[in-house]
Amino acid sequence: MRLAITHATVYRFDEPATRAIQTLRLTPRTTESQLVDRWRIDVSQDCRLVPVEDAYGNLTHSFSIDGPIDELVIEASGEVVTEDTAGVLHATRERLPLAVFLRLTDRTPLEASVRDFAATALAESGDDRLSALHLMMGRIHETITHTPGAAVRLPHEVLAGGSGSAEDISHLFATAARSLGIPTRCVSGWLAEPATPVEDHPHGWIEAHLGPGLGWVGFDALENECPTDRWVRLAVGLDALDVLPIRGVRTHFGAETVETRIEVREISRA
Repeated sequence: MRLAITHATVYRFDEPATRAIQTLRLTPRTTESQLVDRWRIDVSQDCRLVPVEDAYGNLTHSFSIDGPIDELVIEASGEVVTEDTAGVLHATRERLPLAVFLRLTDRTPLEASVRDFAATALAESGDDRLSALHLMMGRIHETITHTPGAAVRLPHEVLAGGSGSAEDISHLFATAARSLGIPTRCVSGWLAEPATPVEDHPHGWIEAHLGPGLGWVGFDALENECPTDRWVRLAVGLDALDVLPIRGVRTHFGAETVETRIEVREISRA
């Protein structure tokens, strides 16, 4: 499937900003499930984009701008050709040992309820880790209500309350998988949805490493599906903070508004 993607974020300031320093994770990488055919990043202010590959293998770009800045527009766009590999990625850019992806973070602490949730799924799956992940994905999809824009909740709070944002749901899944000794990372990206071609936030899911035979396998609890050719991978990390498309500081007085518009459009079947 050939997809045309546009991801545009606009910052507006009541009082002109005096400086902006931003790091962008807005460039997808070619893998066995996707080919980045063309891609560009445009910034409305004059600046130099400095490319750096981060510790997780993501291609980042950083820039700094001196004001005054009334409006700052950052737009990434291009075309990606995707292939359905049933969520399986045998090899990606690996700069870190797998043990790193067992680490817990401030957003993915492990409490007893999450450990029990994962242990129950593993027991019911006959100690088969792949089956346990599929079972957990289905149960999270069925029992956790997606509430966009909700206040941040930790994994055990999502499990107890039965709702959470997309990021919180990914964190619950990642923490549960790590409690079983499965290296797991959070993924940001885009999803081609014909019914809703325009979104205001990127999509998110997890990838779990299931040994040398399978490698990394994707699981999307929001969709209750392993990624197919409708998914485009953007960045990976230990939690959602590691994969934010734009992260940085803007120095200004007064209010700031942020508007993001994401469009994913199918051009043709590859």
